[in-house]
Amino acid sequence: MQQTAPKKITNGWAMYDWANSVYNLVITTTFFPIYFLAVTNNTTDHKVRFLGREFVNSSLYDYILATSYLLIALSYPILTSIADTRGNKKNFMRFFCYMGAIGCSMLFFFKVDSLGLGVVAFMLAAMGYVGSLVFYNAYLPEIAAPQDQDRISARGYSFGYIGSVLMQIVGFVLVMTLDDQGLATRITFLIVGIWWFSFAQIAFAVLPNTSVKESKKGNIIKEGFGEIRKVYHQVKQMPVLKRFLRGFFFYSMGVQTVMLAATIFGSKLLKLPDTNLIITVVIIQLVAILGAWSMSRLSAKYGNLKVLMGVILFWIIICFLAYYTAEIVKNGGNGENPFYGLAVLVGLVMGGIQALSRSTYSKLMPETKDTASFFSYYDFTEKIAIVIGIFTFGYIEEVTGSMQNSVLSLVVFFVIGFGWLYAALHKSKKHQA
Repeated sequence: MQQTAPKKITNGWAMYDWANSVYNLVITTTFFPIYFLAVTNNTTDHKVRFLGREFVNSSLYDYILATSYLLIALSYPILTSIADTRGNKKNFMRFFCYMGAIGCSMLFFFKVDSLGLGVVAFMLAAMGYVGSLVFYNAYLPEIAAPQDQDRISARGYSFGYIGSVLMQIVGFVLVMTLDDQGLATRITFLIVGIWWFSFAQIAFAVLPNTSVKESKKGNIIKEGFGEIRKVYHQVKQMPVLKRFLRGFFFYSMGVQTVMLAATIFGSKLLKLPDTNLIITVVIIQLVAILGAWSMSRLSAKYGNLKVLMGVILFWIIICFLAYYTAEIVKNGGNGENPFYGLAVLVGLVMGGIQALSRSTYSKLMPETKDTASFFSYYDFTEKIAIVIGIFTFGYIEEVTGSMQNSVLSLVVFFVIGFGWLYAALHKSKKHQA
């Protein structure tokens, strides 16, 4: 029977979450979107020239994110194959960690006249973050017995949450105390990179060097995409799981896009002060804890699919409220208080829908020892959804000239997702009858 590794190793593993979570909250969610808009907002029509073409600055931001996630999605099966079949897990985890930390640090040099550098640095940071997570997650079954995995996984999540909020506060203090807010933000980027690199050394010092008993030497590309294809053919034979995944694919386009574009929406469309946006993001994180807890209680009482359908209806309402909040601002009104209300609503359903989606998938999966391949397929599906969702959001704004229309378009994704979940629920009831 597998034994859980000593506390020194499990805590060291959790410290990597402390190290890299600062990227997700500080860079992607808060400071970088605000800074990117400020640096590229040098014309009245918010246009910026890049690669010989003019883009709306917020649309360019969306395209950069979409491209990053597309590269990540295409490489994800290969990375998972490496994590599952080779004994050099820590080396690959270290490589992507350093890539991400260097990317964050390079953002310190991103100014008005160095857009190309900023784009490359941001993409390196994004790919380093997700790439290292593949190997970080793959360590969990190696260092923890099955009965301890939930507890140790939760410890990693809590370490990451505490660390990222502390780093958020450091950045906020810098922005509030330094006269040059641009410099304060760039110093924050640099500190994030140093933080990520430095605290990761705790994990690298204690994590074991090998992750499999026998290192395979086959074709990693063929292995990786072969696993995706194998799971795809299995899923096709499972009517409830198949319908759930289709629903998950579409509503993830909406959910992930809202979370990635929320700060852009508040900064550009509602013209909220930067400090207010930073505080709002922290509030969203706190409310998300309550939301995730409440959703788990509701799912125990009413069932996962029904609760997910209710949450998607909630997301649709959020999209309409966001559209009308922007309408208030366009007509000369103050959208600040409505935005704070929206932030609370997003927080209530943000973390919960992700946790509930993953647990629903776990329950609908067949009994198999090949869980890594099934979750690789799940993550691959989510990342492709992010690519389509965030690209569509940016493209609609660029074509129509209004982010309001982009917000409204997300309703389509949620409606389609709701339809597939309803079909999954109907099929599930039919099987149980």
